[in-house]
Amino acid sequence: MLATCAVLLWIFGAPAPASPARIKDLVDIDGVRGNDLLGYGLVVGLDNTGDSLRNSPFTEDAIVNLLERLGVNVTGEQIRARNVAAVLVTAALPPFARAGSQIDVTVSAIGDASSLLGGTLVMTPLNAADGQIYAVAQGSIIAGGVSAEGQAAKVTQGVPTAGLIPSGARVEREVAFDFSTVRDFRLALRDPDFTTAARIAAAINRDVGARIAQMLDSGTVRLDLARAGIDTPALLMAQIENIEVQTSTRARVVVDQRSGTIILGSDVRISRVAVTQGNLTLRVEEAPMVVQPNPFAEGATVVIPRTTAEIAQQPGNGLAIVDNSVALPDLVAGLNALGVSARDMIDILKSIKAAGALHAEFIVQ
Repeated sequence: MLATCAVLLWIFGAPAPASPARIKDLVDIDGVRGNDLLGYGLVVGLDNTGDSLRNSPFTEDAIVNLLERLGVNVTGEQIRARNVAAVLVTAALPPFARAGSQIDVTVSAIGDASSLLGGTLVMTPLNAADGQIYAVAQGSIIAGGVSAEGQAAKVTQGVPTAGLIPSGARVEREVAFDFSTVRDFRLALRDPDFTTAARIAAAINRDVGARIAQMLDSGTVRLDLARAGIDTPALLMAQIENIEVQTSTRARVVVDQRSGTIILGSDVRISRVAVTQGNLTLRVEEAPMVVQPNPFAEGATVVIPRTTAEIAQQPGNGLAIVDNSVALPDLVAGLNALGVSARDMIDILKSIKAAGALHAEFIVQ
């Protein structure tokens, strides 16, 4: 057994300075939000990949209720269909959605169905947290995977028990919200930052020609409608949403230990530090010996374990000095010069952070 593994890491060149972003891409309007919807329904038309009704009695109850509403009497009958699956249907009702508009829905199996590929969702009401029906979903499912099964083996790619229906739900009820009556008009930054909030307020005041924007904190910018001379918030938002602002974000290092991916922000800095790295390989081999008694002799066949363990320490690359206030290109070049793998590079960055020399937010996923 070899306790080492090869990891690939793609490192791109140093990123260019961040381009300005529009205000509409940086903020949300305080009080304007979507609503989550949930429903329980049935998917029909499956190719013998639906729920087994013996293990999913709720599916059989739903089938009986559906058929009885359609005028089909199945009382006392035993249903053994394998082309039906019980599902949960989820969707997000966007703000300002009007009756008749369509939204996407996600369908997920809750029984023991093996695949929803090729199925059709039967008309399913979608409820919000207040218990009211706001949309009705129906349509053909686009499954996100495929599954094949034989007598002794099964292979699955993706997730065939979940799928999407684009524009699969029609809005039946609108959320009671009059945007034109909003007077406390505030912009909520999606990534709170004092510098970005101050720049947004300054850009709005400069474009409008009046001091209508005021930064309240790192995540909120308040707008004064009366001073802007605009009657409704919609007109004001249409005027300012395309203003471009230079954003400012915190320095971050994001590490995905499962795939060995490392993302370094352009503002990452490190203090003067010395780094060394070496590889340790552990090899364990099993070579059991079978011992049998002589012919016609008393005794039993036994297995004698034999294990060989070996530890190999490869020579390191020595100490590498990283100077003070090194920027991203120099940091990447220095780590690559050590000849380390992605997994070792993650350990080095952790150690530099623990030593207090990495001046960035370290995020491990």
